[in-house]
Amino acid sequence: MASQPELSPPRDLSHHFSRAAKSREVSSIKQFYRYFQIPGIGNLAGGLPNVSLFPFDTLEAQVAKPERWTPIPNDPNAGGRGRDSSQDVPDPSTASLHVTVPKVADDTVANPLQRIDLSTGLQYGTADGYPPLRSFVRQFTRNHLHPSVPYQGGPEIILTCGSTDGFSKAVEMIVEPWLPGRDPVEERPGMLCEVFVYMNAPSTVKPKGVQIVPVDIDEEGMLAYGPGGLKDVLENWHPRQGRRPHVLYTVPTGHNPTSGILPPQRRRDIYALCCQYDIIIVEDDPYWYLQYPAATAGEARSRDIRTPPPCGTNLSKPIKSSGYEFLDSLVPSYLSMDNEGRVIRLDTFSKTIAPGCRLGWVTAQPQFIERLLRITETSTQQPCGFVQSTVAAAIMGSQSEPAKAFLALPALDRRTFEGWHMDGWVRWLAGLRGVYERRMTAMCTALDQGAHQLKQSTPVSDTDTDWGVVTKTRLLSFSWPRGGMFVWVRVHLEEHPLWQSPGESLPRLDGPRLATALLVFLTRRPHLVIVAPGGMFSATEAIAAGRGWRYMRLCFAAEGGGEVEPCARRFANGVQRFWRIKSVAEMEKMIHEFDDGDLGAVSDDGLGNIGLGMGC
Repeated sequence: MASQPELSPPRDLSHHFSRAAKSREVSSIKQFYRYFQIPGIGNLAGGLPNVSLFPFDTLEAQVAKPERWTPIPNDPNAGGRGRDSSQDVPDPSTASLHVTVPKVADDTVANPLQRIDLSTGLQYGTADGYPPLRSFVRQFTRNHLHPSVPYQGGPEIILTCGSTDGFSKAVEMIVEPWLPGRDPVEERPGMLCEVFVYMNAPSTVKPKGVQIVPVDIDEEGMLAYGPGGLKDVLENWHPRQGRRPHVLYTVPTGHNPTSGILPPQRRRDIYALCCQYDIIIVEDDPYWYLQYPAATAGEARSRDIRTPPPCGTNLSKPIKSSGYEFLDSLVPSYLSMDNEGRVIRLDTFSKTIAPGCRLGWVTAQPQFIERLLRITETSTQQPCGFVQSTVAAAIMGSQSEPAKAFLALPALDRRTFEGWHMDGWVRWLAGLRGVYERRMTAMCTALDQGAHQLKQSTPVSDTDTDWGVVTKTRLLSFSWPRGGMFVWVRVHLEEHPLWQSPGESLPRLDGPRLATALLVFLTRRPHLVIVAPGGMFSATEAIAAGRGWRYMRLCFAAEGGGEVEPCARRFANGVQRFWRIKSVAEMEKMIHEFDDGDLGAVSDDGLGNIGLGMGC
């Protein structure tokens, strides 16, 4: 067997650090924390309340077993096994486990769920996270998610309060704030992103004076080459626009909102350009586990077309196996090609456990993690102890021997412990992927059936009564998602009978105005659906005005499994009925209702409760 080439250390990229990030020093009080664990030591240094004063004696929960949901085959050609939506009814034999996190661990008890305790979970702790959970996540990340990161020593991790927190800290680390009127235009920083983007990212950087620089996309994701692609944007950059962007924010897998999956070769092309132009890649990947191998074939069957080649899938085996067929089947992260150490990856438990737990982690080269640790020490300090201890108990399963080995190690050695078992957690992730693929299939099948309007012409004479011309107008266009939680639907509003009609109180019914009217119309009975308008995800106002109004994002994750298809049908039927509106005044009334914020007429129909899972 040929020996593996020796890896080089990651590049020194500290020139990207902001002045504030460079000036941060190690927290003096945090340096003492490693001594708190010495058996029998009298702690007179830390401002820590004694565990006996915590009002919580235990945390208890019923936790789903990993086998609750049925996975789908990793092979897209494996047939329908596991893809029947009836599989989304939990198996009664996979009852939940009762998890108890005690106040103080009992060293005589072998059960590791009682070794994760509140005395450590609720106390002030190290900024990189609760030690058992951090140890588990580090092992999972380095050995299974990204087992072949091509720089010496591999990446490190730090726990965060979710991906938004991780992104905010990454921005603080690598972006120098810019103020108009104070700083030269040539020094204004820029952030590259897809033309349609998760809105929190631009909202985070704009107050720092960062210019949003959109890069064009296709159905798979960001373009590397061609008009509007990354090379085109960077190659034709002029200093009068500001500093050439040195940060790229991207959601390459199950992109939000378009659901594309960037193929491995496209990732390599984009990474090479980032190396050439010295750009840091912030890879936000909350949907990485939700990749749908049967989407291409399902779309072809639904539309009765010849199956195209697989789109956005990993067609080659990984350089090094993760140890799990499910993980090996997924398109690899940018980390798998990051030989220079310029990738900052954001992961989260929001999509695999719950958004409200506000828990995630950053994976990056050690130089970046060390600076993020300094930022965390004087900001969030660490994620919520209640959440960390409960999540640790839930995802680590019953691991008596690993827990004993972990607890026997000195505190510093626990950071690199690699003895945890991952089978239960990976099985849970595979089951979740199965649930979401089946929901995606149900929604897209229903949308396909309502994507066209069929209209038969009226005969002009009695002799023509047996004849009639049926016109077929496309109302909706979309690709079946290859990953993620969303269907990105193009609504062909330019085909509406009132397109560009002169208005009575408005100049004319253009695309943005018709899109607004449709959004309001869909919330009314009998449709009762709320969707996200494409303008909300447009990287700039120009994109929103130019093409964002054409799209709507439909989520197949928020509603219960049995409600996904009915909601999709109500959406498609609502679009069909919207095409029958012939009154300009009726359209204008809905537009004004939205612009005035007067949603009282529809609030009882569920629009005001969309955050609670009502109204689809």
